[in-house]
Amino acid sequence: TSDAFWSKGTHGETSMTDKYSARMRRGTHFSFSFVRNPFDRLVSAYNNKILELDDVPGPMQAMGLSHNMGFPAFLECIEGTVDAAMDVHLLPQTSILCLDGQLIPNFIGRLETMSTDWQQLETRMKRERLPSLGNLPEKNRRRSDDHSDVSQYFADPGLVQLVVKRYGDDLDLFYGDVDLQDLSRGQLS
Repeated sequence: TSDAFWSKGTHGETSMTDKYSARMRRGTHFSFSFVRNPFDRLVSAYNNKILELDDVPGPMQAMGLSHNMGFPAFLECIEGTVDAAMDVHLLPQTSILCLDGQLIPNFIGRLETMSTDWQQLETRMKRERLPSLGNLPEKNRRRSDDHSDVSQYFADPGLVQLVVKRYGDDLDLFYGDVDLQDLSRGQLS
């Protein structure tokens, strides 16, 4: 979501920050984030940025990505791109949310269980006497909830291994309790 959502949705009582500032404020401020299954996140980025858009965003072009390129080539390009050169839509979530191996947010929820996790976040914020976030907004939804396309894209075990190699830290930290095969099918067990 955009910065404006947090400013308006919490009456200006929250703001976006970078991970360096967040780490310095971790003891005095509350921060949270939601993560997404890397397999599902890649399928979403591929469909939205590579297939649907005629002009691939500049940072993705700089990575070597192009309109209508094949999915295996898309993954190979990502696997070979260093974090510093990667578009944020493809950057491992640990690179965004961790600094020097330390997870910065006080709370991590999962997109796949967002309704439940949002309620847990609300409860925790209330317990810490922080402002309510209100009802969970629905923004930027483009795909159906069944995520059956994930298993189609990752039918080849070699492609699954490319994701494990590039996003292994995300899988370990945020989805270590979920079977890899389920994740590569877009399912949480």
